[in-house]
Amino acid sequence: MRARVKWVENVCFVGESETGHAIVIDGAPEAGGRNLGMRPMELLLIGMGSCTSFDVVTILKKSRQDITDCYVELDATRADEIPKVFTKIHAHFVVKGRNLNPTQVERAVNLSAEKYCSASIMLGKTAEITHDFEIVEEEAK
Repeated sequence: MRARVKWVENVCFVGESETGHAIVIDGAPEAGGRNLGMRPMELLLIGMGSCTSFDVVTILKKSRQDITDCYVELDATRADEIPKVFTKIHAHFVVKGRNLNPTQVERAVNLSAEKYCSASIMLGKTAEITHDFEIVEEEAK
């Protein structure tokens, strides 16, 4: 995997992936930025959230669960001193669908956290990562 991060001005950068996608990364005004994009650590947290969500949705679909929506709310704490690594991350999954099996949802979340999500497992080297989930039942159409 390859990527390129190009300096634009002050503390603003454009990150480009080898697949041709780009994102603006910038700092807060007090750090010399113009607030034009996400902060690097926000991007890292979103990367973890999207990685684990990818797993959960894929596992639930393979388990033939009638999933209609899924999102994860992430709450992270960082160290006070430099390097300000994540020390705690909590992932709360909200899974919506019809006749969802709680055991299957729990299995998907655990498999992602313990086996499949490279980002979670990597960040787990410095942060205590916890997770939970809730199921929102939707009426059959």
